Amino acid sequence: MALRLAAQGATVVLNGRNADKLEAVAKEIAQRKGAAVVRPGDISQRSGVSSLINGIGSEFGRLDLAFNNAGGHADFKPLHTVPDDESEWVIDLNFKAVYYCMVEQLGWMINQGNGAIVNAASIFGLRGVGGISHYVAAKHAVIGLTRSAALDYASKGIRINAVCPGATDTPNLRRVTHDDIHAFDAVIPQGRLARAEEIADAVAWLLSDEARYVTGATLAVDGGMSAS
Repeated sequence: MALRLAAQGATVVLNGRNADKLEAVAKEIAQRKGAAVVRPGDISQRSGVSSLINGIGSEFGRLDLAFNNAGGHADFKPLHTVPDDESEWVIDLNFKAVYYCMVEQLGWMINQGNGAIVNAASIFGLRGVGGISHYVAAKHAVIGLTRSAALDYASKGIRINAVCPGATDTPNLRRVTHDDIHAFDAVIPQGRLARAEEIADAVAWLLSDEARYVTGATLAVDGGMSAS
């Protein structure tokens, strides 16, 4: 997504907990003649989010687009066996991080009179799945937050949508499936994993003026998984 936005002319601010990974992406963007800055931090912590977003606003004078792409979970297990520290981590990362970011982002966008936000949910925010109930609950919460906030800010020129990726070829999926990229083929109507750039295509569209009449939407990008 960062590569896609930079290629379209955006100055991209990269945030995450691993500075080395952020620097690698920024370097790739620079090699492609794009613009990116690295701002490491943990957005599951309220103070870190405030510092990040207000720093962006102060540095650039505005915040036009935001992709709140926080997420992750540990191994699948029944809910009653999930340790408290794991459930708190999953909810903080998957829901609270998005919530905190939106609170800060909306402050800047209201003053501008425009802006677009896309929140990363999941097709598991649209349906149930065993083994990761706490993760599923957090992603359902992201969709509820997206829809409700979209109503509050539609009249203020701000669009808020969610993207719901299906099984996508990422390091986290390979970890969960023990590097079996065909583990989900049987339940995906298109018969393969999504590629990261296919999710980015959908997010880029939701952030663009081509989607100027779209707000409060949840767009499933899942090869048909949620249709079955």
